[in-house]
Amino acid sequence: MIVDDEMTAAAQPGLLGRRSFLLGSAALGALALAGCKTFGGISLAEAEKMYGSAPDERFPIPAVNMNKLDSKYYRQTVRYSSKEAVGTIIVDPRNHYVYRIEGDDSATRYGASVGRAGFLWSGDAYIGRKAEWPVWTPPKEMIARQPEAAQYAGGMKPGLDNPLGARTLYLYQNGVYTLYTLYSTSHPETIGKGISSGCVGLLSQDMIDLYSRTPVDTKVIVLKA
Repeated sequence: MIVDDEMTAAAQPGLLGRRSFLLGSAALGALALAGCKTFGGISLAEAEKMYGSAPDERFPIPAVNMNKLDSKYYRQTVRYSSKEAVGTIIVDPRNHYVYRIEGDDSATRYGASVGRAGFLWSGDAYIGRKAEWPVWTPPKEMIARQPEAAQYAGGMKPGLDNPLGARTLYLYQNGVYTLYTLYSTSHPETIGKGISSGCVGLLSQDMIDLYSRTPVDTKVIVLKA
C-alpha cells in the first residue's frame, strides 16, 4: 500500500497537527538535529527560486510564471510509504503527481500533466533511454489523429517549442519503447490537467531535477486513474 500523508491530512483536517503535538517539542528538536527531512509546503519565495530561469541551458529556460501554477504542485518532499526501491518513479494520474521514492517513508513529489480522457493507462515500465533537448517525432498513430503533426514526420528540432522540451525519459516494457515518455514543459498552466496522448509532463525545472537523478533501467509505476 502506498500513502502520501499530506493527501491523507487534507482529507482529515487536523491530522498532522495532532501528530506534531504528540511528537512534542523535544522529539522535534531531536529530529532536526539528526538531519531528518523536512515535510510540508514551501513558501512562494522558495518556489520562485526553485522555478527560476535556467540561462545556461542550450536553449535558455524562462522562469515559471508562478501565477499560473497552483502551489500544491510545487516540488517538495512528502511522507510517502512504499516498499519500492529508492529511485523508483510512481505516477499518480488521478492526483496529477509524480513521485521519486527517497526511502525512509519519504518521496520527492512533482506536479504533473497526464493523459487526457481516453488516453490514460496504467502498469509497470522502466526508463529505456534518456535524452537532453531531444528531437520529437510524432508517431504515426498521432499523425492519423492529428494530420497537422505530419509536418514533423521527419522530426522536430530541439528547442523550447519542441513538445519534449529540455529533458525526456522514455518508457519501455520488455525491451520495447511504449511511445510514452516523461517530458518537460515550460507551460505551468498545463500542470494538474489531462492534456496528452498518455505522456506525463513536468515543468522543465522539475524534469531537470528528476532526470539528473534517474538512471536508465529505473522502474516506473503508473497507477490507475
